[in-house]
Amino acid sequence: MVSVIIITLAIFLGIIGIIGCVLPVIPGPPISWAGMLVLYIWGHGTNSSGEPMSTRLLIIWCVITAVVTVLDYLVPSYLTKKSGGSVYASRGALAGLLIGLLFFGPLGIVLGPMLGAFLCEIIFGQKTAGQSIVPALGAFAGFLCGTGLKLIASGMMMYYIFVYIR
Repeated sequence: MVSVIIITLAIFLGIIGIIGCVLPVIPGPPISWAGMLVLYIWGHGTNSSGEPMSTRLLIIWCVITAVVTVLDYLVPSYLTKKSGGSVYASRGALAGLLIGLLFFGPLGIVLGPMLGAFLCEIIFGQKTAGQSIVPALGAFAGFLCGTGLKLIASGMMMYYIFVYIR
């Protein structure tokens, strides 16, 4: 019975972690890693050969989780600035992400950062629409890169969760 609860918890954390990769309020990769940690701590994580999950694997994925989490914050800002955006574009992208999520769901998550960066560059950065579109596209590209990195990491951790519940 305890094994079923632990396995269910690990899978649940893995799924929530993947969902968290696209929802900005949930830290996806750390939650996915917690799913691996649950299997490791309770010793229920063995692969098809009967080998337990190694400490090395857990530490490697902890480091990957930390790197991906930090990059998720740095890449959008970097690409926005690299494409000519000001601090207003970066802040607008974040505001657009949150507003988009609240009012438009998944579509808002995708389009909100771009629209937020675009509008903030026009309103606060005193730029024309033509000058504002490139930083807006940079914010969008940064969002896609950050989300992609998180999805890859959480997806791989989910894979390991499934491998070690045999």
